[in-house]
Amino acid sequence: MTEIGPELLDLEVGNVANGGFCVARHEGRVVFVRHALPGERVRARVTDRTKNFLRADAVEILQPSPDRVQPPCPFAGPGRCGGCDWQHASLPAQRRLKAAVVEEQLQRVAGITRTVTVEEVPYPVTDEMPPDPGLGWRTRVQFSVVDGTVGLRRHRSHDIEPIDECLIAHPGVEMMGIERKRWPGTVSVEGIVSATTGDRLVALKGGRKARVPRLDVPVRLFRGKETAPDKQVPYVREEVSGRLFQISGSGFWQVHPGAAGLLADAVLEALEPKPGEIALDLYCGVGLFAALLGERVGPDGLVVGVESDAQAVRDAKFNARDLPQVAIERGQVEAVVPDLEFGRADGTGRTQTKRGGGHHRGARVRGADIVVLDPPRSGAGRAVVDQVARLADRKIAYVSCDPATLARDLAYFSERGWTLETFRAFDAFPMTQHVECLAVLVKG
Repeated sequence: MTEIGPELLDLEVGNVANGGFCVARHEGRVVFVRHALPGERVRARVTDRTKNFLRADAVEILQPSPDRVQPPCPFAGPGRCGGCDWQHASLPAQRRLKAAVVEEQLQRVAGITRTVTVEEVPYPVTDEMPPDPGLGWRTRVQFSVVDGTVGLRRHRSHDIEPIDECLIAHPGVEMMGIERKRWPGTVSVEGIVSATTGDRLVALKGGRKARVPRLDVPVRLFRGKETAPDKQVPYVREEVSGRLFQISGSGFWQVHPGAAGLLADAVLEALEPKPGEIALDLYCGVGLFAALLGERVGPDGLVVGVESDAQAVRDAKFNARDLPQVAIERGQVEAVVPDLEFGRADGTGRTQTKRGGGHHRGARVRGADIVVLDPPRSGAGRAVVDQVARLADRKIAYVSCDPATLARDLAYFSERGWTLETFRAFDAFPMTQHVECLAVLVKG
């Protein structure tokens, strides 16, 4: 391994690392290399130096892996768009790489040895099918805008790569023509499409002088300031398990067309909710799991959803309006859950507890049969894990898009007597490093 110049290194690439990198070494220092694959020999340009490690981009492949393919997108590659990490790997290889990352995080952080298979997320059969496997899946794409030009951020940079097409964007997003228009005065533009209903929305951030061009198809327009409680915010509708869910503005929803339904089915199958049970849905968003759990526990059961975002809470209440057994609480999970456990929960008056097989309005929730957590990328954290571990009785389902914070929280649960029963991983973000995981915990 010799240094070619002040910024170029010849490297033997080792295992994959969390974050879309592979690991190499140069003069005893770790080098995290993008655009490489395990087992390759590459020439890499150093992009960042720290006291302990280097970051680099593979700019020349001296000995390729059999898993290497030509990236389908012309904007992918060293120094270009940072949205995709693994376009240079075949889809089966991408899933093996993600599985290796999850296994390593579980073992190193949580002390859990588990063989992981990353499952394909089926693309629902629609009139707008993607051109190739692994492409055309992203139903929500946020584009950056600089001086009216649309692009996507480069890796670890505020600079943008101007583009005229995103290959992982859903055909319904590309149909709008966002990238091929000028957006003066705008900071970012998010194209949103429902793969189940066909609803289209553009979420816009910018100053007062932001001008919206004429798009190629009719869309609803959402400007970021439209957050007043008494103002109707534009929305899209998604259908899962025969129910319609309203998602207002740029609110959170799974971006792969098949992910929400697949995760909902997996969570319900794992938890096996029974009529009359009490369930908690923490970080409930617009109420996907809360509503479906509400159907399963029935009128004698109770589901309490907790969410901090005001608009998501309004959507969740609307989405569960036909289920009186579902109550939605607004607030930070770590602040609301102790209130549910030890006292009255503000904002609903419907928080209940199980007494002698029945539920009584206005009483305290001292325990939950089953709990779902779907936190942001930062995870739940020790305080929430402590609360849930005390509150839950039968099973906990933890949905996560970050293997590192998931493994950390699983270690916390283990300290409190909860063990991993089943684990599944889903390729909900093809071409990228990201993977969706479901960990199911039981006492013991």
